[in-house]
Amino acid sequence: MFGDFMFWNCADKKIEYGERTLIMGIVNVTPDSFSDGGSFFNPADAVERALILEAQGADIIDFGAQSTRPGYSEISADEEWERLAPVLSAFRQKSDIPVSVDTYYPSVAEKSLKAGANIINDVSGRVNPEMAKIVKNRRCGWILTYNGAGAQQQAADFFNAALLEAQALGINKDQLCFDMGIGFGKTRQQDLSLLANVADYKIADVPLLLGVSRKRVIGEYSRQSDVQKRIYGNIAADTAAILGGVDIIRLHDVENERQGILMADAIKGAAGGK
Repeated sequence: MFGDFMFWNCADKKIEYGERTLIMGIVNVTPDSFSDGGSFFNPADAVERALILEAQGADIIDFGAQSTRPGYSEISADEEWERLAPVLSAFRQKSDIPVSVDTYYPSVAEKSLKAGANIINDVSGRVNPEMAKIVKNRRCGWILTYNGAGAQQQAADFFNAALLEAQALGINKDQLCFDMGIGFGKTRQQDLSLLANVADYKIADVPLLLGVSRKRVIGEYSRQSDVQKRIYGNIAADTAAILGGVDIIRLHDVENERQGILMADAIKGAAGGK
């Protein structure tokens, strides 16, 4: 739709992007997520939710077992893996869709990849050499998050520096994906500036991911305090980001938000993918 497509190399998956916006469906295997209140903490419920998101149009499923909501309490790597292990095992028996695991623990990343994950979604905000070694050996996808304060120019600096660091550690460029880190160490105005200026910090030949679903910036500017009712604000943010050049949207509500993504893609295609 937009023109030339590219591949994001993620272990045994080559994920095509660039022709349309991809959807990453979120499944929180946590008791304290801000967005869904532990609805999928039970492994069977988490697997069922992932299968529903896949049926609704998700291209990638992102499992997370540690909440990163404001004021969260960190759990250990052992506890995180204890939550993830039964979910990954059961889901891989039912689906071959690309799977991302949201973790910054290298030990959890390695176990997850052995269990069938393809991507490590690392929100630590740094290029961890220990994590890089695992990513290199497994040839998986690696999402690096801009986890710090600042506006769009600082995001560009972070992504360029992260690219050089990762390559110096033996990671191929086509394994990387960057996440602008909405809500991570930023004010709501800084979040808004990132959404409004995507083209200023998008790195050529590296997919860019937006994860704004149900976050505080949506609540503040759409004046919606109920996280479950922020769908319209989410769609508006998705559309602006897609027109700016975002390649992947990470979200909770695939069924409804997919409509906005398809419409944004159509508009972008009509504009020649610019």
